[in-house]
Amino acid sequence: MYIVLCYGDSNTWGHIPVKDQDIQTKKRFERSVRWTGVLQNALCNDYYVIEEGLNGRTTVWDDRVRGGNKRNGSDYLLPCLESQSPIDLVIMMLGTNDLKARFAVTAYDIAESLGYLIEIVQRSGCGLDGRSPEILIMAPPPLGKLSAYAETFNGGVEKSKGLANHYKRIAQAYGCHFMDTASVIQSSRVDGLHIDKEDQEVLGNAVAGRVKEILPTCSS
Repeated sequence: MYIVLCYGDSNTWGHIPVKDQDIQTKKRFERSVRWTGVLQNALCNDYYVIEEGLNGRTTVWDDRVRGGNKRNGSDYLLPCLESQSPIDLVIMMLGTNDLKARFAVTAYDIAESLGYLIEIVQRSGCGLDGRSPEILIMAPPPLGKLSAYAETFNGGVEKSKGLANHYKRIAQAYGCHFMDTASVIQSSRVDGLHIDKEDQEVLGNAVAGRVKEILPTCSS
């Protein structure tokens, strides 16, 4: 059985898009609805999908507004890899929270930060027989029309449009697999940030196709 670790933020956790008046509400889609659950269902018993999503997770930035280093994706990545090892494939979809105005970083810098996470995975020895796991980098879809989140992500919409090209460059530089999620989904029509229910299914099935290419089984 292949072990697949999905490492991400609220869009891996399965955050339900929220309307303005419900901005403080944090509700989660059911496991079977979340793209990670759809992925597991599409892959069947040849693969085991581990969800590791955290609301507000960044690539490498401490968020003093939301608990300091608790949201820093680089701090928890290695312990997560070691606790779940051996891992065959790490799927990373991060960077959306890096677009927040308080971090003041460019799309280029976000991609470079993702490169640091890739280095952690590649040096971890948490793959089978102490090797590095395969890595699939997923560029999150560009931000949509923001209302309640507009101030938090001030300037982020334009920057988000450049993530995919920079992520592709980083993936090629490190020898990773790459997927631009904007080729199959878009950010929520409700809040411009999360993933709508119907696109959860679309994304999960699309990712399943890529996983089968990376980790084929005898039945594939």
